[in-house]
Amino acid sequence: MEKNSLLQELPESSWPRERLVREGERHLSDQELLAIILRNGSRQQNVMDLAATILRTYPTLYDLKHTTLQELQQFKGIGITKAIELKAMMEFGYRINRSLQPKLGKIQSSFTLGQLLINELKDRPQEHLVAFFLNTKNEIILQKTIFIGSLNQSIAHPREIFREAVRISAARVALGHNHPSGNPTPSQNDLDFTERVRMCGEMMGIELLDHIIVGETKYFSLREERYLK
Repeated sequence: MEKNSLLQELPESSWPRERLVREGERHLSDQELLAIILRNGSRQQNVMDLAATILRTYPTLYDLKHTTLQELQQFKGIGITKAIELKAMMEFGYRINRSLQPKLGKIQSSFTLGQLLINELKDRPQEHLVAFFLNTKNEIILQKTIFIGSLNQSIAHPREIFREAVRISAARVALGHNHPSGNPTPSQNDLDFTERVRMCGEMMGIELLDHIIVGETKYFSLREERYLK
């Protein structure tokens, strides 16, 4: 926060930027969030006071959203540049609020997922572990290659999968990987890894829907073969 904003009059622990870093944006008030966007105030008042003045003038955020560039410039400390930035921020926030989580198709069955994985992975010279992160309707909200290499315990770890699942609030996870040999029969490492993922998911409330291994033309579903129940 710039010194000329007069925030030096406040204890540093109360500065909104520092509070956001320390506590997260959801713990900040409307006044603090607006102060961060404004960046600085005027010679007459610091940025927190300027934010408070604006919010008193517009009792609700809905009212503030519909203000004009000219109206914003009536506040001391807000020129045309800052007014433009505020209007752009408001519109961007509106578009974010209207945006929907992307969907990349829906997993209808182990067969459809197996065919998808065969098409994507059959010619890979190394093993690729792919995770499909799903919502409650089994719609794919993210597909990500977690790592490349054999599924031995020294390399593969469920934390890489569930870190991503938690980040995007996935309800379920489906896994797939290829056997470059062309034989999709699971190895003991494959079975051990799958069980570790299943157990971790159970503790976290995120279901492992299936783990499918693909060869050149065939797939092996651990769900269909009852390794997963």
